[in-house]
Amino acid sequence: QAQAGWLQHDFGHLSVFSKSRWNHWVHKFVIGHLKGAPASWWNHLHFQHHAKPNCFRKDPDVNMHPLFFALGKTLSVELGVQKKKFMPYNHQHKYFFIIGPPALVPLYFQWYIFYFVVQRKQWVDLAWMLTFYIRFFLTYLPLLGVKGILGLHLLVRFIESNWFVWITQMNHIPMHIDYDKNVDWFSTQLQATCNVQQSLFNDWFSGHLNFQIEHHLFPTMPRHNYWK
Repeated sequence: QAQAGWLQHDFGHLSVFSKSRWNHWVHKFVIGHLKGAPASWWNHLHFQHHAKPNCFRKDPDVNMHPLFFALGKTLSVELGVQKKKFMPYNHQHKYFFIIGPPALVPLYFQWYIFYFVVQRKQWVDLAWMLTFYIRFFLTYLPLLGVKGILGLHLLVRFIESNWFVWITQMNHIPMHIDYDKNVDWFSTQLQATCNVQQSLFNDWFSGHLNFQIEHHLFPTMPRHNYWK
């Protein structure tokens, strides 16, 4: 599931086939049938992220501020001045491990993706998602029963969530986070991204998103070329 996530990311960025139409078609298959999520939902969130990375209220990837975490020096100081305290932020490095990596995919994404497609009437995406669940149930129900299959699905999403959150947080959250200052596009991308050391394992484990700077500057480039 984690590797299918990096694969759908490639198709979503139109970086596999030379024709955009082919990328869109296979993207729906990979994220819909292999992962059980809607392509329209991913596009809606991820395109905003690339347009304004780490810009509060414009990048959906930093929407956890301030309800769960205080992100960035500027926004954190603002919370302190206003004496707003939604959470015990001085302990966020401890509770991050409880409500961050383990919970995002199995608790939040699981219900929100269905809400998204129904609200926006994305019936084609919903049909692709249902093929994932039908295949999953037909494959494992005879082996595990109802309780077993629900437990397996929750376990897979739990592990995937930890994997996904660590990768997506390590190359953005350490960088500058602030309101949109209408800085030029090039500078906006650079100040919000950082790379992680290159290795065969890191390339595989992160879907080459350890080259986050290159990915944001050249989002349609095939990932195996980032190192060049």
